[in-house]
Amino acid sequence: MQKLYETQEKNKRALLVSIISDKQSETLCLELQGLAQTLDLEIAAHEKIRVREKSAKFGIGSGKAESLSQKASELKADLMIFDWQISPSQQRNWEELSGIPVIDRQELIIRIFADRATTREAELQVKLAELSYYLPRLTHKYIDLSRQRGGRYGTKGSGETRFETDRRKVEKRITVLEKEIEQVRKQRQMQRRQRERNKIPVCAIVGYTNTGKSSLLNALTGADVQIEDKLFVTLDAVTRRFQLTPDVPVLLTDTVGFIRNLPHTLVKAFRSTLEEASLANILIHIMDASDPDLESNYETTLSVLRELNAHEIPMITVLNKIDRLKNNSEQGIVSSEQGTSNSEEGTVSSEQGAVNSEQGTSNSEEGTVSNEQRSENKEKVKDKSEYGMDVDTLLNQFPGSISVSIKNRTGLDKLKDRIITEVNKLVGFKI
Repeated sequence: MQKLYETQEKNKRALLVSIISDKQSETLCLELQGLAQTLDLEIAAHEKIRVREKSAKFGIGSGKAESLSQKASELKADLMIFDWQISPSQQRNWEELSGIPVIDRQELIIRIFADRATTREAELQVKLAELSYYLPRLTHKYIDLSRQRGGRYGTKGSGETRFETDRRKVEKRITVLEKEIEQVRKQRQMQRRQRERNKIPVCAIVGYTNTGKSSLLNALTGADVQIEDKLFVTLDAVTRRFQLTPDVPVLLTDTVGFIRNLPHTLVKAFRSTLEEASLANILIHIMDASDPDLESNYETTLSVLRELNAHEIPMITVLNKIDRLKNNSEQGIVSSEQGTSNSEEGTVSSEQGAVNSEQGTSNSEEGTVSNEQRSENKEKVKDKSEYGMDVDTLLNQFPGSISVSIKNRTGLDKLKDRIITEVNKLVGFKI
């Protein structure tokens, strides 16, 4: 009797490499691990190095390059991932040295976007970003650049290389994709004009990736947008209607998250989606209050908004995951008006204050948890909370901000009141 064996493809093992140079480097290291895990890669090891000398060939010293290549071989890694940008020639040199694929942070992010794309629009934009990124790197994929066609010697030219043929095909495909994306952009413009005729204000939810943007949209509108504790779950702009009052609606738009060193090819390709932020009437900037690198993430978001010419749009700053801060049980969920704290929301109950390891999900089934579960969850985020600031410090650092816990659905009424206030300030919109 013939035996049947069930085979399952194993996750690829990756050797991560980061350069340690300042205090932010450690946070970037954790971020690189999160990116790798989002792509379901198994982290074989994470090498954190200091660079004293650089060579044009590898971007670091040749001795260190040999050591890392040997490390990858010992760990039986399937690929190496660098946390800094490497040039096409350096990528080729690394692959020749190690004998395995080598990518950098930018290519890793592009691969995540490609893996997450589900709609036609997202697929078009990701494909454009991929081809734009890989175009200057085509040469490292070819060892034999033999001539593909051409006439006999002395009668015609020597013919084209395979590289030249493929490069022309890629450039032609890029042109086609740009035209298709332009059509999508025009469709979005028509939808926006319809909204303007209906006199409905638009609020765009923006912020760093994995801070709770989709969770906020779900909590306020009852939408069912997918939420996971992973980076870049949302790639498409999702818009839902939200009733501020029985007679006054607004449109809430969930946008793609930002991240440090976001590849320029992605920013360019996703411009039609990112324009949802630049053309909104109000921005709701949501941040993870428990993130020790909160300030850098805040500056990254503002930098992208400036690139989109959206930095002058009225903005409401929201501090999410406030339940994770170390003194939250004493301070409660509060808001800050011009730098002063207000505790009208009262003290958070022990059930609401329970720390949860899920990243800001708003699922009603998670509302009741056992004491044992609470204890386990507190242990999981204990280390992270110790690095976080307390409520008062954060509210003073971000004057006018509103602190919420989307998971516990606390602070959302204050956010709603603030949206009403900002809408009343808009020309042509009064509640």
